[in-house]
Amino acid sequence: MNGALIISLDFELLWGVFDNVNYNDKIEYFHNTREVVPKILQLFEKYEISCTWATVGMLFNENWEEWNENIPGTLPGYENKELSAYRFGRSIQNKETESLCFAPNLIRKIQQTSRQEIATHTYSHYYCLEQGQNSDSFKADLKLAVKMAQAFDVELRSLVFPRNQFNREYLEICKNLEIRNVRSNPTNWYWKDTGKDSLLNKIFRTGDAYVGSTNKSYNLEELPNRRNEPLSQKASRLLRPFSPNQTLNSLKIKRIKQEMTKAAKNAEVYHLWWHPHNFGDFPAENLRDLEELLIHYKHLKEEFDFQSLNMQEIEQLFVG
Repeated sequence: MNGALIISLDFELLWGVFDNVNYNDKIEYFHNTREVVPKILQLFEKYEISCTWATVGMLFNENWEEWNENIPGTLPGYENKELSAYRFGRSIQNKETESLCFAPNLIRKIQQTSRQEIATHTYSHYYCLEQGQNSDSFKADLKLAVKMAQAFDVELRSLVFPRNQFNREYLEICKNLEIRNVRSNPTNWYWKDTGKDSLLNKIFRTGDAYVGSTNKSYNLEELPNRRNEPLSQKASRLLRPFSPNQTLNSLKIKRIKQEMTKAAKNAEVYHLWWHPHNFGDFPAENLRDLEELLIHYKHLKEEFDFQSLNMQEIEQLFVG
């Protein structure tokens, strides 16, 4: 096959960060995110980009009333109670917070845009490596995510583990619920222990955006082909948000272009990912950077027939 660009987005809104921020400080940030999602879709249409939107299942709810009706029978028993989306959700229920936590209209926009795959980021932004959670609560969570998506006529086929807490023990559960693809982490040592996520790991991940090896792409044949598991599609690069430091921002964009070019020349796969809310600060600048990357993709498509594929399309190609 020719080389391919995969883009997957972790679509979360407040559910992805509620344990790390004061939501009152992020109202404008998430309102910006809601406005930027249709603009990302417009860019994807303009440059003919396929994308997988790994969507937290709670976003499918219309409001708090519906959210209260959609709670699984088995909840995650995290030792750290602050991680529970259910505990948090019960504490903030008012009309003003609904725009931070629910997005059925945005999901429909994604659904109506060509080449876009709606995937799952679990129902509750479930943490698969945290102490206290178990396979029963994960299965209950994922079953509810599947049910919520089906109400939108969406059949979930791909999954991204929240906080990149890739748990191989849960792949059989995914397979039994018709999930055929999961995003796995880069193979660098600082991506391996995402459950503990040490400061050193975070420092090296940040630094990797600007310096170091640009060998991030891979041959499709390198993906593990286990018949009883979903296809594990390795991530290559996190697109970090715009930095007002022009030197650092230029370095980041230059490295991604170099990595895309290498993938195109060598008929390899390059998997770029980020969160739509990463564009919540400096939305215009982030969209400008994204368009610069998509223009580069267009050049690579013209010169090397570089393809744009989402996770489901890669799996269909892989299984032939």
